[in-house]
Amino acid sequence: MSQRYLKPIAQAAVFLRTSKRGFKNSVRVANTEFDDCGIPRKPTWSVKELLSSYPTPSITPATFKRLHELSALLPPEEGTEKHDVLKKELEELIRMVEAVKLIEVEDTGEQGGAIPDGRVWAEGTGIPLTQSPPGKQPVEGRELLSYAARVSDDGLYVVDTDRSR
Repeated sequence: MSQRYLKPIAQAAVFLRTSKRGFKNSVRVANTEFDDCGIPRKPTWSVKELLSSYPTPSITPATFKRLHELSALLPPEEGTEKHDVLKKELEELIRMVEAVKLIEVEDTGEQGGAIPDGRVWAEGTGIPLTQSPPGKQPVEGRELLSYAARVSDDGLYVVDTDRSR
């Protein structure tokens, strides 16, 4: 899964784990076995367990059909197993979205409620893009010709083309 999706899911999990609604006894650290590095051998919580305290929404047949129209997809026939499975999956996704919507973003002072800056570098400092890695000098000029598949006697790149002159 892409890194850009993992951070919001992790934030939602932290919220749900610490929310007032439930999940008080879900983190079972006392009964958990750990390896030599202190990492639990089995998961101590799950997203399904986190969301179990939230009500399951229901999708009306009209909404289900409209979602498929907007997606330019044909909905499965009503009453089939495929229809039931897909509807249940959509309802679970809606439950997750609704739970994430409940997250209250605290006012971060100077940022005035904006999403905090998560960069590692200090403010006003950026990544030096002009420096090459230590021990490697950038390849420039005629040295670049060593990467070419074919070079003419004049020291020029030879490019094969389909058209004739």
